[in-house]
Amino acid sequence: MKPWMIALVVVVGTVAARAQADPPGKMNVLFIVSDDLTNNALGCYGGPRTTPNVDALANRGVRFDRAYCQFPLCNPSRSSFMTGLRPDTEHVYDNGARFRKALPETQTLPQTFRKAGYSVARVGKLFHYGVPGQIGTDGLDDPASWDQRINPRGRDKDEEDKIFNLNRNEKGGGRFGATLSWLAADGDDKEQTDGKIAAAVSGLLREYAGRPFFVACGFFRPHTPYVSPKHYFELHPVDKITIPVVPANERQLAPLPAYGSAKKEQDVMTDDQRREAIQAYRAATSFMDAQLGIVLKTLDDLKLADKTIVVFLSDHGYHLGEHGLWQKMSLFENSTRVPLIIHDPRIPGVGRHSSRTVELVDLHATLADLCGLQAPSTDGTSLKPLLDDPSHAWDQPAFTQVTRGGKGGTFMGRSVRTERYRYTEWDSGKRGTQLYDYETDPGESRNLADDPGHADVVKRLSALLREHGGGPK
Repeated sequence: MKPWMIALVVVVGTVAARAQADPPGKMNVLFIVSDDLTNNALGCYGGPRTTPNVDALANRGVRFDRAYCQFPLCNPSRSSFMTGLRPDTEHVYDNGARFRKALPETQTLPQTFRKAGYSVARVGKLFHYGVPGQIGTDGLDDPASWDQRINPRGRDKDEEDKIFNLNRNEKGGGRFGATLSWLAADGDDKEQTDGKIAAAVSGLLREYAGRPFFVACGFFRPHTPYVSPKHYFELHPVDKITIPVVPANERQLAPLPAYGSAKKEQDVMTDDQRREAIQAYRAATSFMDAQLGIVLKTLDDLKLADKTIVVFLSDHGYHLGEHGLWQKMSLFENSTRVPLIIHDPRIPGVGRHSSRTVELVDLHATLADLCGLQAPSTDGTSLKPLLDDPSHAWDQPAFTQVTRGGKGGTFMGRSVRTERYRYTEWDSGKRGTQLYDYETDPGESRNLADDPGHADVVKRLSALLREHGGGPK
């Protein structure tokens, strides 16, 4: 063989070997969760135009208009979407249960990325924390899911004695996370826990910039207590706040368990207190949005945006007086519907939105699919077809459940949402049913469950509950 041929063989062989040794670039994931966030507080979902960073992210990715949690309470919801398993699969129905008790060998979403060689870390609340009691601790975290865990603690935790608490009508004391409480705080963003979370996530992005990563960012706001620096309250003048109109006979419009999340102190709030609570909630949302902006700017500054999938969501929805309810734990739309935005920079298009019905339980399968990873079997479905084409044919309904009862025994409420209808059964229908048609009644004011003209709809959706939504596995 001539010398030049030998040289060519060496060059070709070297290139081939390098191509075989160097895998194609892996996509990073930045997974961002805001706690207790309602769609109605976000500009991109029709709320106040005071969340510019969430809105900008929605304009870059796909905004899901009908995304639903599987349980409108922090721990059951987070255990579900962090594994891809439904609450009935995990037997997690409250804020104290741990999914590994029933399923010790579960492979979580971040573990799927760890197995694939990613650097995996979280800052703040991803699995459940009691808020604000467990801020600065690991809470009910799952240590096996992460390489690094960071638990910032800010001024909001240290100044709890200054917080107004509706439950006691005085500053301080009580269970802040279980009722409405708020504070227009002194100081700047960086002193607050969410400000420290944004700084820590930015630091991780710099640390991991040269390798594939899955970084999870868990903001605590706007979860009560609604604490944010004073200037965010100024964005939402209290005299401009509109209170939801609640009919005097509201609690005769649906079965009694539908209102089981109501609390005595919230039922007797004055209109001024209602406006102040909504102002504080929106201020905390705007504050969270500003911290999101810091994280996304870091991604851009490090030139990582083109190779990082960004997911933004909340663990469940939230009531701000609709149906006379506050907070979560209902099966009305405000409590079950969540914001969900996914931006994959490889997929072209701006300002896209999907009206298909999707679930948070789908996220494990989706992110594994987008990153070409092998995921375990889950209860979810990859949303990649809807990211490629938001109007893609899709017939998946969404299932949400919640518990009711107490010392006398507990029972379950189960709900199925399609693009048009929501059907709910309390205690398998023995304690009432609900059916709403969102094309004609977006405010859920007319329960059609006993309407003869909708008997076929009730029969079909009840069968769906039996087939897909009901009973521990």
